[in-house]
Amino acid sequence: MPVITSIEDLRRIYKRRVPRMFYDYTESGSYTEQTFRDNITDFQKIRLRQRVAVDMTGRTTETTMLGQKVSMPVALSPVGMTGMQWADGEIKAARAAEAFGVPFTLSTMSICSIEDIAAHTTAPFWFQLYVMKDEGFVDGAIERARKAGCSALVLTLDLQILGQRHKDLKNGLSAPPRLTLPNILNMMTKPQWSLAMLGTKRRTFGNIHGHAKGVDNMASLMSWTNEQFDPQLDWKKIARIRDQWGGKLILKGINDPEDARIAADFGADAIIVSNHGGRQLDGAVSSIRMLPSVLRAVDGKTEVFLDGGIRSGQDVFKALALGAHGTMIGRPFIYGLGAMGQSGVTTALKVIQKELDITMALTGVQRAAEIRNSNRQHVLVPKDFEGDWA
Repeated sequence: MPVITSIEDLRRIYKRRVPRMFYDYTESGSYTEQTFRDNITDFQKIRLRQRVAVDMTGRTTETTMLGQKVSMPVALSPVGMTGMQWADGEIKAARAAEAFGVPFTLSTMSICSIEDIAAHTTAPFWFQLYVMKDEGFVDGAIERARKAGCSALVLTLDLQILGQRHKDLKNGLSAPPRLTLPNILNMMTKPQWSLAMLGTKRRTFGNIHGHAKGVDNMASLMSWTNEQFDPQLDWKKIARIRDQWGGKLILKGINDPEDARIAADFGADAIIVSNHGGRQLDGAVSSIRMLPSVLRAVDGKTEVFLDGGIRSGQDVFKALALGAHGTMIGRPFIYGLGAMGQSGVTTALKVIQKELDITMALTGVQRAAEIRNSNRQHVLVPKDFEGDWA
């Protein structure tokens, strides 16, 4: 059993154990992948202030996100096709998150359904909704989330049209994978993954198949999915969904201060600063660079979470130090899941929490909740970090 000391260790194991198309689906962005890379490298430009002779005892990474007590300020982001990274992947990730004490977010484009997660967990989870042209499907998904006891609806705003991801097109990405000769040969080199997938019946989009009108086979499912993202999504439609849901609403995909101001005035309970992991608008500014201007725009009217580029507990610390109320991780937990199943997700969370805890100790912080209120006194940020955007 390899010694896991970092998220990068999990990524390397993940790459060996999961079929290429699903690894590429996770580890890629749109077009040139500039934003995908910047999300990661811009964290590295922020430095930490080492402090000494400060009492390090009694530290805690515990805080709250959206009024919910969490073991650390990290939630699992919604990731499509998680159940293709490992059999029943969404169930395993949700169980790991529940045991660890952090929120889990289920994607509309999950393999395991809303009902699957509710049946295999006891803690309320968040449900992420893509707005589709089929209002009946949208209404049904909201009602299903309500019946499942979901504690928040995460409405994604930055996928009205699908950004082009070259690797997905070249790999012929699908769920389940098409049984072409290259795919069969590749899957033969991934015996653990293949055996696990043979042991489950969950191999397609569980929230769509059997719930969307006219979707009764794989061909109709793929056609429906490719055509359904709603290009007419606007604030009126968002208001309709908010009113129908009636519970806590998180708006995901905010990466501009003007949009953030509108979202805060709209009454969102939280917003997620995100560029969809660099998978939509290539050339967009990284999430961590946009965070400060978004925070100024909302002026304390709503909680602000940071999504994109986090690969360590130090990255979590930096996001909090710049003012985020919490953070979201997608790729790190997927690496763990694909590497080792449910225990891998737990390992990823442990790695991040330990890094956050040690970073707190060496910067003189006892409570994670205090980091965001420290007026950046624990970090050094380049003067041009936010850029001189014209």
